[in-house]
Amino acid sequence: ADLCSDYRVICPDVVGRGQSERLRDAMAYGFPTYVADMVTLLARLGVDQVDWVGTSMGGIIGMLLAAQQDRAGRRLVRKLVLNDVGPAYEQVFVDRLKTYLGQPVHWKTVDEAADALLRISAGFGAHTREQWLALTRPMLAPAGEGFGLHYDPAIATPIRAMTPEVGAAGAAYLWHCYGQIVAPTLLFRGADSDLLTPATAARMAAEGPCAQLHEFAG
Repeated sequence: ADLCSDYRVICPDVVGRGQSERLRDAMAYGFPTYVADMVTLLARLGVDQVDWVGTSMGGIIGMLLAAQQDRAGRRLVRKLVLNDVGPAYEQVFVDRLKTYLGQPVHWKTVDEAADALLRISAGFGAHTREQWLALTRPMLAPAGEGFGLHYDPAIATPIRAMTPEVGAAGAAYLWHCYGQIVAPTLLFRGADSDLLTPATAARMAAEGPCAQLHEFAG
């Protein structure tokens, strides 16, 4: 909302989330699909370049897009903002994700949902109740006489199948892609994050686009 006075802002629901359709093949929930969808979206929008702001999965999609160039050497991403995400898969984060992602859930009220989501989001820092409810509401979808989450539970299938070896191979590929990025890159890190470690953030500031790093306490 703040950016809309200066930018045309596009906020896509990635496939399997929000108002986007769900896939028949759960194993197709992965970055090749997501990146292909975003390339198609940009073509439909009729734009040659974008400034990309990505959190978590959205940041990885942004890195993969920013590494691409066409035959004339033109890049899709002009500037890149990465919010608390990097090329490395931290196993502690993946293990925690597996404990709740895709699990069947149902809450009678928004407040009940907010309490449950807060319990798995300790690393997100301190929020007032009003702030946390504002973050919770967009994650919910009506379900019977209450609420569920607004994503296809099957998105967890590829993540549950991920082994440390697969994660290491994926991280190696992402580091390679990160090294191909030339767009000015801004990197945010939450000091309590278990997704983006200090070592990964420091490496991102020294390699590839040499991201400008800002860390937030708490």
